[in-house]
Amino acid sequence: MIGIGIIGAGDFGAAHARAIKQLQGLHLVASCRGNNDALAAFTSEHGGRGYTDWRKLLDDKEVEAVLIASPHHLHAEMAIGAANAGKHVMLEKPMAPTAAACDAINAAVAAAGVKLMVAHLMHFALPCMAARQMVEQGTLGRPLVGSSWIIKLWMEHNRSDWHLRKVTGGGMLLTAGIHALDRLVWLMDDDVVSVSAMLGAMSHDQEADDTALLGLRFAGGGLGQVQSVGYRNGAAGYAMDLVCEQATLRIDMDRGTMLGRDTAWTDLPGSFEPNWMHAALVREWSAMRDAIADDKPVPVDGAYGRKIIGIIEAAFASNETRREHEIAGAP
Repeated sequence: MIGIGIIGAGDFGAAHARAIKQLQGLHLVASCRGNNDALAAFTSEHGGRGYTDWRKLLDDKEVEAVLIASPHHLHAEMAIGAANAGKHVMLEKPMAPTAAACDAINAAVAAAGVKLMVAHLMHFALPCMAARQMVEQGTLGRPLVGSSWIIKLWMEHNRSDWHLRKVTGGGMLLTAGIHALDRLVWLMDDDVVSVSAMLGAMSHDQEADDTALLGLRFAGGGLGQVQSVGYRNGAAGYAMDLVCEQATLRIDMDRGTMLGRDTAWTDLPGSFEPNWMHAALVREWSAMRDAIADDKPVPVDGAYGRKIIGIIEAAFASNETRREHEIAGAP
């Protein structure tokens, strides 16, 4: 049994705890949160010991791997600390607010010889997996153009002050819009070479963005666009269109994946599951368990996590300069 510690025992930490409980070979040993009452409620529901200091959790010898689901600006310090303590790391997205911080995490993980998986959930969500499988089969031809969006309520019940500030890695794009970006990059299966972006706080009085529109150029000539919108009041949209040489795909997280050919849509069998997020978390932890137990590669590594942050950094730079911004080191 692999002992798991959760650093960031909040709402999504609880979602991870429920997924961990479902899998053989994993058990929750300890959790950490600064608020004593909230921590006590968490451990009462999910079990394990409680720590208010994440460093004390890393000292726990029964903890072999950690989930880090803390505020974004704390990811690098905590992930590096975990690696230095010899713990494997499941790191919630965003990997870190800057590419430089991602580089520091990757260096620490490499030096320690531990596993690091960046928790980009779309790679484990059934509608996205079905689309990826169709692309990999080759019958659709090469992806040419992709459009991916997440439009949702920004001020949810778990929104905190740090979400609203730039210095703490807040904003809709780093918090939720990153899912739409990740899904597009993964399914286009190519490197982004430049970004043109517009960002702002359109619906809320805050420093960090609640709205972002990104245009992407890919190394192979493909084009993409991402919409990341956190509204004040509305209804959610969480979908993607992918135009390939021989067909189109539409991913709808509330319906599944559809194949477009000869002007008609056809549902892909087995591409929809009602509680897709929980199922994706179970798959995510299953992959992490196998990576640790059998020394398999993780499906989403630190190099990929860093790539996504490099794109977001380029988007921020493009917004400031009002020009298309090339990504350093891209092909």
